[in-house]
Amino acid sequence: MSFIKLLLASTSFFFTLGCQSKIKKEIPVTQEIQEVAEVKLTPQELSDYETAYFASGCFWCVEAIFESVKGVKEVVSGYSGGKEKNPTYEDVGYGKTTHAETVEVFYDPNVISFTALVQVFFGSHDPTTLNRQGPDKGTQYRSIAFYKNEKEKEIITSYIKALKDQNVYDGLPITTEVTAFSKFYKAEEYHQDYEKRNPDNSYIKNVSIPRLNRFKKNFGEFLKDNSH
Repeated sequence: MSFIKLLLASTSFFFTLGCQSKIKKEIPVTQEIQEVAEVKLTPQELSDYETAYFASGCFWCVEAIFESVKGVKEVVSGYSGGKEKNPTYEDVGYGKTTHAETVEVFYDPNVISFTALVQVFFGSHDPTTLNRQGPDKGTQYRSIAFYKNEKEKEIITSYIKALKDQNVYDGLPITTEVTAFSKFYKAEEYHQDYEKRNPDNSYIKNVSIPRLNRFKKNFGEFLKDNSH
């Protein structure tokens, strides 16, 4: 896929199902979840890979998108970008903290670059909607590209400049925050691999899966062999 096509692909993401109920009348913390037949890497094994951090709406959706990308070894849902220590899902989801729903991406830089992950990030959400992603409203759903060093910061800012120069969003401002990474807090265990474990959940069926499928349609060459 050409650079221009990658840019244009990012304009096609929108959602129709309202979702503040994601704080979950229908999904209590004690809910039993389906087991996922998947071998997880140990923390020691994961330490061999690079990490990247992104926030772009519901972390259920974002986790599933990055897990479909080749070179990505593991994705963890959690919270970052705020000041409060040890945030909980209830506090973050109700906007009681300054954190955003964020994913931690473990990846092999020999297979996929940080630049490509930035392309995935912008190509899988709408960065022009302030404090909102599709049906999810609030600062906890804001768009953030985190950087761990000046090189990553330059990659992100250069990509944003390219998006603006190409007028990909028809003059709409890009609201994505470019933020120095500080601390990531892993979300409660029942959020991990939520889309895989809860395929019949209404939010998953009406928002997460369509969002993932749109990404796959536009970024086929970035996908793992078993993700088509």
